Amino acid sequence: MTATEIVAAIEGGRTTSEAVVRACLDRIAARDADVHAWAYVDPEAAIAAARAIDRGSRRGPLAGVPFGVKDIIDTFDMPTEWGTPIHKGRQPERDAACVALSRKAGGVLLGKTVTTEFANLHPGPTRNPHDLTRTPAGSSSGSAAAVADFMVPLAIGTQTTGSTIRPASFCGVFGYRPTYGEHRMHGVMEASGSLDTLGILARSVEDIALYRDVLLGIPPEPIAPLGRIPHIALCRSHVWDKFEPTTRTLVEDASLRLARAGARITEFDLPADFARLHDAHRCISSFEFARTFTWEIENHWDEISDTLRGGRLNDGINGSFERYVAAKETAQECRARLDGLWGDIDVLLTPAAFGEAQVGFWAFEGVPLFQLWTSLHVPSVSLPVFKGPNGMPIGAQLIARRHDDRKLFACAQWAYQKLT
Repeated sequence: MTATEIVAAIEGGRTTSEAVVRACLDRIAARDADVHAWAYVDPEAAIAAARAIDRGSRRGPLAGVPFGVKDIIDTFDMPTEWGTPIHKGRQPERDAACVALSRKAGGVLLGKTVTTEFANLHPGPTRNPHDLTRTPAGSSSGSAAAVADFMVPLAIGTQTTGSTIRPASFCGVFGYRPTYGEHRMHGVMEASGSLDTLGILARSVEDIALYRDVLLGIPPEPIAPLGRIPHIALCRSHVWDKFEPTTRTLVEDASLRLARAGARITEFDLPADFARLHDAHRCISSFEFARTFTWEIENHWDEISDTLRGGRLNDGINGSFERYVAAKETAQECRARLDGLWGDIDVLLTPAAFGEAQVGFWAFEGVPLFQLWTSLHVPSVSLPVFKGPNGMPIGAQLIARRHDDRKLFACAQWAYQKLT
């Protein structure tokens, strides 16, 4: 069941939170030795919390719904280790804001999902549940795999480049990256504060809309109907040739199918100089990342992977402040210009990943394809609507203007219904 269905079933007396939690724990016990989605699970605490909800101790919009959180997000009763041996056994004293809000709403925390090292390049042990020889992508690998394998209906990830949208695409679930700055990041490991957001992995657009409001700490609102046909613009962008040919064909075909379903379909061309955002994103994220982890660099350099030392950290340590400031100015200029380019377009349509999950366990395939939209601070949703040549999932990505997240959900709901 989706989270929305679980809430309705519990309220209607057709099941209990304890029954749902036990079903999720049984699935984890049966599958996680192969999938490796979880860094830590506390069955006894989850069952106790579910029983308390069934007794009526806490009601709310997520009452009785199990969820998982990426292991860079603090929890007062579970370790938070950031995907590195440097912080093995690290035990925070309080919940991150997103965890506290989830519990306040009646959610039942099952455990912590695997992250890549420091939510960056070096992969963790998680496998793609659709094919255990393939990557789930990173860095929210465990969150995406756990939702995809029916271990939990909801999970929180994060995104600094493509860390929610890409795993959602590879694992065949819904993924959401909100407008930058809308959700509180207190208690979440910072990678690059100028870019970091939470991410939601779920099995329906309705669940994403529900959880988004929970994490904002506001009363949830159902997705409002559009009231008119949507205006969807196909955006190939200057990295179009980097996507696999099958992916390009699938997205172009989707635009034709949506047109036949009644949508107004046009094409959207970004200004050519928006290509500067790729270098700007790398400069901003690397500069900030290297300074965020100064303590680890100074005291535990040998425990950091070669992958991270030779990539992001090398770039950040050797980056100049002047280049960093110029990169931030480039990103801000492009955001301001994009605001004036939308016209009456509701959402943009583009691929959610370069293609289907590759064999192997690299975490960040096709990273440059995501730097553009993340740098622009716009909200996006990955819809699990395609299959690649090997039968693996590929997502369609819809993107809205900043703070148009509710319209994004309405368009995503409409498009998903037409494409499936």
